[in-house]
Amino acid sequence: MNLGSSEADDELLTTINTTPLVDVMLVLLIIFLITIPVVTTSIKVELPKETQQPQETQPDNVILSINASGQAFLYDAPVKSNAKLIEQLKGFADKKPQPEVKIRGDANANFEDVGRVLYAAQMAGLTKVRFVTEPVGD
Repeated sequence: MNLGSSEADDELLTTINTTPLVDVMLVLLIIFLITIPVVTTSIKVELPKETQQPQETQPDNVILSINASGQAFLYDAPVKSNAKLIEQLKGFADKKPQPEVKIRGDANANFEDVGRVLYAAQMAGLTKVRFVTEPVGD
């Protein structure tokens, strides 16, 4: 009882199926063709230059300062804790109109310390917050 020659079953398939590779490459090509026009713009627009206008400090502005060691100050008085700062800032948040909060962070202060003061202003309900910087000298 001969079921067939075994020579046909032993042959190895030595060709590579390139159809999945071509499919993937076509998908990538379509993705690149869609995203390239978004990245590059063909219309030339002259964007406005940044200018810093000096502003006067009004008496009702709240001045928060952070020194290089991370100590926070409300005006010139040191703040003992974040909870005390939030409590003090809530008094300013109740005023109508709300005063501006100006944060003066030392250039060598950690971002965490400045963020802690910014978070306290947010938790107190203050919405007008500015960062005070010095103009760059020419």
